[in-house]
Amino acid sequence: MSALMIPESPRYLVAQGREPEAANILTKILGGDVLAKIDEIRQTVLREREPSFSDLLSRNGGLLRIVWIGIGLSVLQQFVGINVIFYYSNVLWQAVGFSEQSSLTITVITGAVNIITTLIAIAFVDKFGRKPLLILGSIGMTLTLGTMAYIFGNAPLDAAGNPNLTGSAGTTALIAANLYVFCFGFSWGPVVWVLLGEMFNNKIRAAALSVAAAMQWVANFLISTTFPPILKNFGLGSAYGLYTIAAAISFFFILFFIKETKGIELEDM
Repeated sequence: MSALMIPESPRYLVAQGREPEAANILTKILGGDVLAKIDEIRQTVLREREPSFSDLLSRNGGLLRIVWIGIGLSVLQQFVGINVIFYYSNVLWQAVGFSEQSSLTITVITGAVNIITTLIAIAFVDKFGRKPLLILGSIGMTLTLGTMAYIFGNAPLDAAGNPNLTGSAGTTALIAANLYVFCFGFSWGPVVWVLLGEMFNNKIRAAALSVAAAMQWVANFLISTTFPPILKNFGLGSAYGLYTIAAAISFFFILFFIKETKGIELEDM
């Protein structure tokens, strides 16, 4: 129902010849005289054509650098293991000694944390910028995943070979898991999608975004299907160790390859 309240994109309205509606929306967003912006959008729309995969290729035949960066964002968003938490939460917590009922409660709490932190990202992404939020998220995920990797990797095993979290270890792991979801929720969860929608220029945006989104699902499939055998053969500590490495890589990826898009209009990309 909330989606019905979202206005159409001014660019779409201009492309459809509905410029008065586009002007009304731009006036609410930008204020002042928006006729120059309407004209700028109109000129961009007139130059557009149906995007194709060939638009994503450089002169030497490889993908454009910006497309590889978009793919990197998508892949790293999944390689930090977030969907393992959501897909296997019940199994995961039962494997370390929590009851089925407690595991279900933890799953509900984790989902609520993710929703709340996503709302935080929506509220602050234009205030703080995309890059700072992603950097903070990478640091937080590296620390929390590293904590879980250490706890699970050093936990004593029960008769079935599962880690047995005794004393404060279970509480620490639970707090670390939810802090990890918190760090992902205000950064890499929603902000990656914001960047993917902004970082490509108008000529390649549709095609580049489709490639990046497709690679995200490929990465999601790889992480989701490899977790059970990793859990069975190497244990939770190893699984979280791999996700910790991915989170650490994500920090340097953002630091060196991502440019801030805050305040830059799509026509200027």
